[in-house]
Amino acid sequence: MNFQSMSETLASRTARALVDMSLEAKPGEYLGAEKDLLQKFGISRPTLRQAAKMVERDRLISVRRGSKGGFFAERPDAGDAIESLTRFLRLRGTNLGNVMQVTRPVFEEAAVAAAKLRSQADILKLKEFVAAIDECEGPRELIAAEVNMARLIGRLSGNPVIELVIEIGYSFGLGERDIGLYGDPERRARSRDLQRGLLHAIIDGDADIARLMMQRRSDQFDKWLNLSSDFGEESS
Repeated sequence: MNFQSMSETLASRTARALVDMSLEAKPGEYLGAEKDLLQKFGISRPTLRQAAKMVERDRLISVRRGSKGGFFAERPDAGDAIESLTRFLRLRGTNLGNVMQVTRPVFEEAAVAAAKLRSQADILKLKEFVAAIDECEGPRELIAAEVNMARLIGRLSGNPVIELVIEIGYSFGLGERDIGLYGDPERRARSRDLQRGLLHAIIDGDADIARLMMQRRSDQFDKWLNLSSDFGEESS
């Protein structure tokens, strides 16, 4: 029993050392071969591999086998954490209305910040997005465009927390089944118009109009998803 406890403690310590090595390096940087790390830490191969699995789970290292293999520094992707978060929310009985109630003000702040902070390079990307809006004719194409636009606005906000909340909101929404949000051609046309209005406001640097356009988008989605009454009941 004591031996097992000591082994687990040693593996945990080794895992922390691997994390430190990764954070001191750049993503993708080579940290060493297995034999190098065994010598560096003075541990057994099973202990190193146990520690490596812990750190791999957190996406801070990757282990590659073969002649050019070894340990490499990595960085976690927001998608990994978001997948776990959305699963947790569903297990707690969360619905799309709950998520939209929280994310709505965040989306508005993202639009305002993006309008204030966008650079000339950002403006070019936004204009390219506007030019391609009419190519999104089908529901799948439009959903993909909505997600990409939200991610772009989140990045332009300059706030990683806003980016994360936006990603959580869309990840949860994409997991909803049979909501039929863009099944109607008129809805798709309306959604494209709202996209244009929002992006033009950000391109022009008009924060007030950007907020207004984001509010209009949210109001429209609330009506399409019949969420307005849900919000009223929750707030009363």
